[in-house]
Amino acid sequence: MNFTVIICTYNRCQSLRNTLTDLAAQSLPDSVEWEVLVLDNNSTDQTREVAQEFCHRCPGRFRYIFEPRQGKSYALNTGIREARGTILAFTDDDVWLDPSWLQNLTASLQDEAWAGAGGRTLAERGFSPPRWLSLERRDALAPLAIGDMGSEVCELKEAPFGNNMAFRKAVLETYGGFRTDLGPLPGSSQPQKSEDSELGTRLLMAGMRLRYEPSAVVYHSVPKNRVTKEYFLQWWFDKARADIQAFGIPDPRWCVAGIPLRLFRRLIVWTLRWMATIEPRRRFDCKLNVWVLVAQIGECYRWRPDVRNVKEEKGCNVSA
Repeated sequence: MNFTVIICTYNRCQSLRNTLTDLAAQSLPDSVEWEVLVLDNNSTDQTREVAQEFCHRCPGRFRYIFEPRQGKSYALNTGIREARGTILAFTDDDVWLDPSWLQNLTASLQDEAWAGAGGRTLAERGFSPPRWLSLERRDALAPLAIGDMGSEVCELKEAPFGNNMAFRKAVLETYGGFRTDLGPLPGSSQPQKSEDSELGTRLLMAGMRLRYEPSAVVYHSVPKNRVTKEYFLQWWFDKARADIQAFGIPDPRWCVAGIPLRLFRRLIVWTLRWMATIEPRRRFDCKLNVWVLVAQIGECYRWRPDVRNVKEEKGCNVSA
């Protein structure tokens, strides 16, 4: 089999139906064999019924798998293990997909020079960024799972977005799947992010080549409750914490209590800028940087070497 599309889902049966409808309408040559795996991670709504509806409608195309271990990374890894395709594509349960999405995302991976590919994730049609948000940074809309690197094909130097990426299965079997101490886990106090960026970064650090395919387009839903300053602040705070867990303490040579000294300097600088800036967008951008640095400092302290050693002795998962 050529391709497997993996979707992990948790209590989003309505949006899941939209995504599966778009997947059923994907435009691919008749000679291409492909499938869709729906990984249900303990949903309590009608997810099973929605997925099985598509299994009956398109027999052999859709498969439903129940993953009882709570956590998106467990579901993702089960999808990798159960996939029949030699190329695995990943997307989310709350997106709309262009009819040519799968074909365009995977086209370059027929050449083994490429280990993976990432596409272009845009906001749902009709969305306008809030006035208080500065768009100067390329990742400004990351809290809304939106990532757009433009319209030119290029080699990726950073991890692709988890809602629009594909890898050759053999590469994931060689370098490992998603870390189960990272990623969404309902009810957990741990930061629930970075499972996809950690995987992509790990492959890049191993020398694998990843390609950006701007013609592979998905449109991500934008719930109104996420377009708030509070949501953006919390998202970046959690992302900063998760990145410390994923990638370790940055520049650990000059530290106090496990915290790099440069983080204190940066915190002072950005706090002063926040207090002195008047223009609303730039002021909020400064505030975001303060929130990120506070999160990094707290997480570095939490994972300082003496605490880390104790956790390792107790058998805790502290890989980074």
